[in-house]
Amino acid sequence: MDTSKIRNFCIIAHIDHGKSTLADRMLESTQTVASREMQNQLLDQMDIERERGITIKLQPVRMEWEGLVFNLIDTPGHVDFTYEVSRSLAAVQGAVLLVDASQGVQAQTIANLYLALEQNLTIIPVINKIDLPNADVPRVTAELVDLLGCNESEILTVSAKTGKNISEVLKAISERIPAPKVSKVSKKEVGSEFQALVFDSTFDEFQGVIAYVSVAAGEIKSSDEVYFVASGKTLTASEVGVFKPERKSVYALKAGEIGWVATGLKDVAEVRVGDTISSSAQAEALPGYREVKPMVFAGIFPQEGNDFLPLRTALEKLRLNDAALVFEPEHSPALGYGFRCGFLGLLHLEIVQERLRREYNLEITVTVPSVAYQVKLLSGEELIAKSPQELPDVTKIAEVREPIMKVDIFSPKEYVGAVMQLTSDRRSVYKTTEYLDEKIGVLHYEIPLTALLVDFYDKLKSATAGYASLTYELIDYRPTKIVKLDILVAEEPVESLSSLVYDDEAYRAGRRIVESLKNTMPRQQFALKLQAAIGGKVIAAERLSPLRKDVTAKLYGGDYTRKKKLLEKQKKGKKRLAQHGKVNIPPEAFLAVLKR
Repeated sequence: MDTSKIRNFCIIAHIDHGKSTLADRMLESTQTVASREMQNQLLDQMDIERERGITIKLQPVRMEWEGLVFNLIDTPGHVDFTYEVSRSLAAVQGAVLLVDASQGVQAQTIANLYLALEQNLTIIPVINKIDLPNADVPRVTAELVDLLGCNESEILTVSAKTGKNISEVLKAISERIPAPKVSKVSKKEVGSEFQALVFDSTFDEFQGVIAYVSVAAGEIKSSDEVYFVASGKTLTASEVGVFKPERKSVYALKAGEIGWVATGLKDVAEVRVGDTISSSAQAEALPGYREVKPMVFAGIFPQEGNDFLPLRTALEKLRLNDAALVFEPEHSPALGYGFRCGFLGLLHLEIVQERLRREYNLEITVTVPSVAYQVKLLSGEELIAKSPQELPDVTKIAEVREPIMKVDIFSPKEYVGAVMQLTSDRRSVYKTTEYLDEKIGVLHYEIPLTALLVDFYDKLKSATAGYASLTYELIDYRPTKIVKLDILVAEEPVESLSSLVYDDEAYRAGRRIVESLKNTMPRQQFALKLQAAIGGKVIAAERLSPLRKDVTAKLYGGDYTRKKKLLEKQKKGKKRLAQHGKVNIPPEAFLAVLKR
């Protein structure tokens, strides 16, 4: 394949601006997929992506158009999956920046654009959904001109739904996006040194780990011996291929191409995203990716003790497919052996939880999510507390510091007041407000990560009729005052419901949790106490009334003492159950607490 005929690009945009639909139209226009096999969101491979209408995983595909080869990587748009976007950008030379004609420039539009500019990619601005009744193309065009400093003539307008002007986008890709640069090592003779960057991977039961690669130099064929530079692992490539969009074998992958290499490895820990595959053990590593830092931590435990090993295997396979997921073993006296997992946000946590249940048939318990606090002890020692159980006794703590996020909120002008009202209740520090035009305002805040953790995004959408969007990044750790809030069910502490809260909000948090449990817990044969406590002090409590079974229904007559005897027997049984009965908390009760 002549490198000059290759164009590698991705589509970046805010969530729900039409990336997957545009990719569908490209697949149709290039006849990559037969019309009888075409379906909406074709590149979204997981059921959960189709159900929610969002892209979670990056997905590459190879198309051919007018003698050129297009390698497209479809990317997610939600802020929790920015790491997927950054890895896609490192493997391509250009990006189609897609903007909704009715919503205009949004938070992730700018965030993803900055990521693309850091990689020095060629940007093709495209306005989508021009067929909508409320489309405002002139306004959005002006926003893009201000944002990119480009000419209006460079901005394309399309309708991905109807297919209007899709050929213009393909033409712009062929003309504006440069061909891949061939690394110096590949300018040798035929059979030169092979180098490729691993930008994603997955696991196949028959072929082992499948590495998704962007070839920087040389070529690789089946049966070639290659090396992983970072891990030092040597292997023989059992098969190589491209994405059409399903995996299709080819004779060789050459410089500039994007494809896959079947490694045959069964140990998923031996392949890391960002590693370099080379034909020489002494080769230098290609520029990889910045190390991802999880923001939200939660414990994941199997409901059945013998599922620990299957859970570990499932998490290892998920990490292969989701490089932003990190985990380490953890033991809980109440929940047994499990894992303390790090996520990029609550949606990321929710998706991983759902994938474990669907793809691996595991019933799991997820603890209340928390952030990582920096704790300085009176002894001078410093540690990181990722869970309530890791927080030392209050008498040993000198200072606790929490993560602070820089938050940019994009909102229509008429909802700016509602956004300010929402953020005022979240311990936020207001910085500035700027306006992209007469309709869209950008509010800049510094907000503790814990304030964003649970329902901030949902409430922001509610307060702005769904129009607002946000992006955030970590800027600092600052001193705060927190306490460990314990939840007791039937006077037994439930470790998975423990949480770290601000000391002046502990009562309200405890009250919300016990009320939530009262509304979702099934009634027992005995009265159930639901309590929130700090240390040994109960600060909030609720009582779930018992089920009442009519034990006298079988009586048909006789003296009243017979009925009284049965009622006394029932009373003693309920008392005994209350002392020794075990209460199982259903998943829906855990979810209700998580959402609060």
